[in-house]
Parts: sequence; C-alpha cells; structure tokens
Amino acid sequence: MSSVSDISSRIAAIRSTLPQGVELVAVSKFHPLESILEAAASGQRLFGESRVQELERKVASMAASESTEELRWHFIGHLQTNKVRQLLRLRPAMIESVDSLRLLHIIDREALAAGIVQPVLMQVHVAREETKTGFSPDELLAFFRSRGFEELRATHICGVMGMASNTDDEARVEADFRAIRSCFDEILRIAPDLRSFSTVSMGMSGDYPLAIDCGANLVRVGTAIFGDRQY
Repeated sequence: MSSVSDISSRIAAIRSTLPQGVELVAVSKFHPLESILEAAASGQRLFGESRVQELERKVASMAASESTEELRWHFIGHLQTNKVRQLLRLRPAMIESVDSLRLLHIIDREALAAGIVQPVLMQVHVAREETKTGFSPDELLAFFRSRGFEELRATHICGVMGMASNTDDEARVEADFRAIRSCFDEILRIAPDLRSFSTVSMGMSGDYPLAIDCGANLVRVGTAIFGDRQY
C-alpha cells in the first residue's frame, strides 16, 4: 500500500500535468479507506468506484468524517440492472458506465421513483477487446438521431465515457481515443440542443496524457495514485 506522502505527492504530480478544464477522478476501487482519506486530505474530492457493495461500505464508513463531507463519487464499473436501486441510494455524482438502453431506462425509472435526477455518461465501445461493454458508435449515434434522450424523465446525459484498447500500440490507443471524441462531437452536431452535454471521460494511469491530447476533459487514474490494487 502506498504511504501518505506517496499518495499526496502522486496526486500533486498528476494535477501539475492537467490542463485547465480537465478533472481528475481518483480511482479508489479495491483500495482501503485510509488511502482515500489521505487523498482527500491532499485536496482530492472526486473518486471512482466500480462495485456497488464496495462503494456502499466506503460511504457508510466515511459518513462520520468531516473531512469527507464534500467528496463526490463516480460509478465507473459495469452496473448490473439489479443493483441500480442500491446504487442510487448512495447518490453518486455520476454513473459513467451506462452501456445499454435497458440499463439507461432502469436508471431513469429508479431515479424518478427516488425523486432525483441522476447524471450519467454513455459508454462507447471502440476497443478491440470484446470483454469491454458499451454502445458501438453507430448505436449511440442512432440513439441521439432518434432523440431517444427526450423520453428520459429523471436522467441527465452529460457526455460519453470510453476506454482504449489494452495494447502497447500507441497509434491504436490514439485512434481509439479520437474515435471516442469524434462520437462526442458528432452527438453535439446531431443534437445541438442537448443541455450540459460536455464531458468526455477517457484515459487511465498509463495513457491519460494522450487521452487529454485527444480531447478528454475527465481522466480516471488509480494505480498512478494509489499503487497496485489491494484485492
């Protein structure tokens, strides 16, 4: 596990590389509460989790800490439909990983029942790995051309999220990032009246500078902050 000074210095180093307008999600999944608290003490306020049960435990454990009152949580993992209601009770600032229309509509239904408006990102799949989930660019563009977002009553689509292929081929990674950004730009062209559709979440510890060069304004960094995951 990383020491206090390691976490603080790593966050400071990463922040020094982020242009104005680019926000950092510290990916805290599989890392202990102590690491999150130290990151929060250094000024980090936005964290990413990928399992509902783990996020629930962390939120409950940290609820009494004054230093964590202003923390925001993004859900960044694959969300099972039967976990939506449980997740919404935790009031995530963003669900980044909406990867199907079925999931989108269940989030909308449960958010309406809870009396909230839930911000989400639509996950676009451009990577070569079939294990990654999400809409193909064509599927996502078809949704916006049909103005399917107008059916939503309690969900606010704020942008797109995507991952590049897991490869050392930088040209392939760059092509993936540019495809994600191109999808975002095309959605805005198709539906210029979308409100606050402004987020492009892409880039992780090993490739976030390239993602920023390709148009990311939200990056998800875990290992470069917290070290190897603590399973």
